[in-house]
Amino acid sequence: MERKPRYLQPESVAPNRWVISYTDIMTLLLVVFVAISVQSFQNSQPGSDVSTETNATLRAPLDPTRHSGADHTERARPPDPQSPARSSRDALLRAQQRLQQSGLDLRLEERGLVISLPQTILFSSGQDRINQAALPVISQIADVLRDLTNKVSLVGHADAIPIRNHRFKNNWELSAARGLRILEVLRKRYGIPESRLSVVSYGSYSPKGPNDTVDGRAENRRVEIVILDEVAP
Repeated sequence: MERKPRYLQPESVAPNRWVISYTDIMTLLLVVFVAISVQSFQNSQPGSDVSTETNATLRAPLDPTRHSGADHTERARPPDPQSPARSSRDALLRAQQRLQQSGLDLRLEERGLVISLPQTILFSSGQDRINQAALPVISQIADVLRDLTNKVSLVGHADAIPIRNHRFKNNWELSAARGLRILEVLRKRYGIPESRLSVVSYGSYSPKGPNDTVDGRAENRRVEIVILDEVAP
C-alpha cells in the first residue's frame, strides 16, 4: 500500500487540548480573586490607616487651611481677654472716674453709665430750648464722649402733671423734644457722630422720685445721658 507523504497526512489533534486552556483561565481568575480579597482584608486592618486616610482625603472636600500650613491649634486658642464687651465696660469705668470730678449725678447700671441732668439746669419749665448756663456741663460730658466709641442714648423724663401748650400736647412730646435738643447740641456743637446717638422718651412713666411731692416731681423732670455698654459699629 502506498504511503502518503507526511505533509498530506492530517495532523493529529490531542483530544484534551481545550481542557488544558480552560483550566489555565480558571487558575488565572482564581489568582485575581485571591489578590483582591487580600487587598480588601488589608485595608480593613488597623495597619492600613495610611491608605484609608488617603482615600478619605481624596473623597473629602478641599479644606484651604489643610494645605496652607496654618496651625490648627491656633484656631482653638481661647478668645482675647480684651474682647469688645470687656473693652466697652472698661471704657464706662474710665468715663465714670472722669465725670465724678464734675459732681454730676452718676450711676453705673447694667445698660451703661447713666448721667442724670435735672430740668432746672437744662430747660425752662415746659420748654425744650437749652439754657446757655447748661452748656459748660454738656461740654464736660462731650469731652468724655469724644474719647469713647460707645453708643449714647438720650432719655427724656417728665413728672406726672399733665402739660399742654402751643408746642406740646403732653409730657411724652415734651420729654422726647428735650432729648432731641441734647442730641442736636452734641452733634452740631461738640462733634459727636449722630450714628452713636439715639433718643428715648419715657414721659412720666419711669419716675425717679414720688410724684406727690414737689421735690419728687423735680427729680422726675430730667434728661438722662446714658453711655451704653455697647460699642458703635
